Amino acid sequence: MTPDQQFARWIKYSMVGFVLVFAYFLLADIQMPLTPQAMATRTVTRITPQVSGKIAEVAVHNNQAVKQGDLLFALDVEPFRLAVEQAQLALDQAMQDNRQLDASLEAAKADVSANQTDLDQKARDARRLDTLFAQKLVSTQQRDQANSAWLTARANLMASQARLEQIKVSRGLAGADNLRLRQARNKLAQAELNLAYSQVMAPQDGIVTNMQLKHGSFAAAGSPLLALVSDKVDLIADFREKSLRNVGPNAQALVAFDGEPGQIFQARVSSLDAGVSAGQFDANGLLANPIESDRWVRDAQRLRLHLTLDKMPLGLPTGARATVQLLPDNGLAALFARGQIRLLSLLHYIY
Repeated sequence: MTPDQQFARWIKYSMVGFVLVFAYFLLADIQMPLTPQAMATRTVTRITPQVSGKIAEVAVHNNQAVKQGDLLFALDVEPFRLAVEQAQLALDQAMQDNRQLDASLEAAKADVSANQTDLDQKARDARRLDTLFAQKLVSTQQRDQANSAWLTARANLMASQARLEQIKVSRGLAGADNLRLRQARNKLAQAELNLAYSQVMAPQDGIVTNMQLKHGSFAAAGSPLLALVSDKVDLIADFREKSLRNVGPNAQALVAFDGEPGQIFQARVSSLDAGVSAGQFDANGLLANPIESDRWVRDAQRLRLHLTLDKMPLGLPTGARATVQLLPDNGLAALFARGQIRLLSLLHYIY
């Protein structure tokens, strides 16, 4: 065989190999989806005090594992305790004021009753003197004095009734529905809540990180002082949308982490995001801005899958990179898929 014939044979072999590899990748992209765009994420909670105060105790250190409800740090409780005491005194004062108003209310009712009795008496006197005056048995002065006394008694009754109504309005409702008591109890509850907020607890299990706490420093309400990384891992993977046509919840997958070369972890699909930011448009009052491109074949859109690991690698940090292989139902395709991910896992020893 001449060199030209050997070269032509190698060209044919190369072309056949290229076609086979191209066909394999085309089929694998549809039947055995794989992506290196995957990452382990954890919920990171920024711990901020809900009240301001001086830090009196730091109960944790950086990178310490904590359980939900564990004390992280505490503020000086004395200002909050005094606020609770002041609110309690205000509640006691409101209750005392109500008792005073109750006594004033009873006195005002008695005053109204007395003025009503006096008015009735003055009215009878005025009518009697009017009769006697008609019979010319009393003078005009006596009749006028009786009428004046009746008018004065009526004015006194109206004034006492007005004072009674004023005290009723000031007293308000009786019992727990009294406005003055409700306001005082609300302030007391707020003071007690602020006292409870002076003890900052872990809202969930996790690891303390990026701690910016020092004993004696001032903590401002709403300013983050540390981060709490959750124990729960959410594995996210971005696939081309055409690769997810036959993928649903609980679909099986294999995961290879860059930090765990040579190891394969079982996982399952937990959910598929409803969309991506490229499909979200704000009604900002501007005209549409169509995407301009001179490319004949555009980049494929990627959608995000969420996966749950059956077994968690030890010490897996948030942000750890991974490669995810979805397993097809077809046995032969699944065998090739396992070979793909295992080869990539071994390559992680190199890169």
